[in-house]
Amino acid sequence: MTHRGRIVQSTGQWYEVAYAQGDDSQTISCRLPGRFRLEDHKLTNPIAVGDYVHFSRNDDGSGSIEEIEDRQNYLIRESTHHKEGNQILVSNIDCAYVVQSIKKPNIKRGFLDRFLVTCEAYQIPARIILNKMDLAEDKDKPHIDNLAELYDSLGYNVLLTSIKDEESLERLKEDLQDKTSVFVGPSGVGKTSLLNHIEPSINHKVGAVSDYNEKGVHTTTFAKLLPLQLGGYLVDTPGLREFGLVNIEPWELSLFFPEMLEFRQQCKFNNCTHSHEPGCGVMEAFEEGHIHPDRYDSYLNILDSLEND
Repeated sequence: MTHRGRIVQSTGQWYEVAYAQGDDSQTISCRLPGRFRLEDHKLTNPIAVGDYVHFSRNDDGSGSIEEIEDRQNYLIRESTHHKEGNQILVSNIDCAYVVQSIKKPNIKRGFLDRFLVTCEAYQIPARIILNKMDLAEDKDKPHIDNLAELYDSLGYNVLLTSIKDEESLERLKEDLQDKTSVFVGPSGVGKTSLLNHIEPSINHKVGAVSDYNEKGVHTTTFAKLLPLQLGGYLVDTPGLREFGLVNIEPWELSLFFPEMLEFRQQCKFNNCTHSHEPGCGVMEAFEEGHIHPDRYDSYLNILDSLEND
């Protein structure tokens, strides 16, 4: 007899699966047969947190995964440290939040835009959290306001948060309610602190940020799907230093910059990269002020990394 459940944590060798047992929710530790690992050698993890699976029980009380259901969507990134394969961070999510801190560490625009490109490519609704607003000085506020206005205009809701501002946390809770969401960002931006205030019963350890390089200490080792008392689930992920794109060709990158969609239709060449070609509608729009310089610079940086991969 098989049961249906959802992966709530993966530690490499074992998968924790939550499933319904009558009116209660239970978890069981499951292993994955080797045949699944061979089916998609391009992935470092054949199963991701958020996956729905079917499993059977073993005599020792553990489980064996028999089937992995098709994913509604998934958030993927290129593996780092020259490892083979790509990494699925989480699957079957309603919204992905990229978390950045305004200071300690500073906002990383490259990380932010790469994340948004991936969400566009894999059809995941995305939002932006600018955290640690309590550190903002008067001189910082125009920059923060301009940043929030820019991304709001592109369709990405921007939430300004601080664990010292209960009103901002309530707005975030309302946004998370009854959805499966994920927090992604570099170490030290305050993901765990936000999570502890959203769901105090979790009480995750919070790491410090180095004054020397403003890089955070990893406090989350494995991604984990956490139920929220307010309704829904939130996936906390380990801090990521970079976010490499997967299966995106240079000529299609502009498809995932919303502000370029209209103008790319006016390009002379179908495979225009909007970097040097004559008759480019996107470059013309940029020169006329219809595309923000920071976003166009970010586009060119990502394009360069794709062309030289």
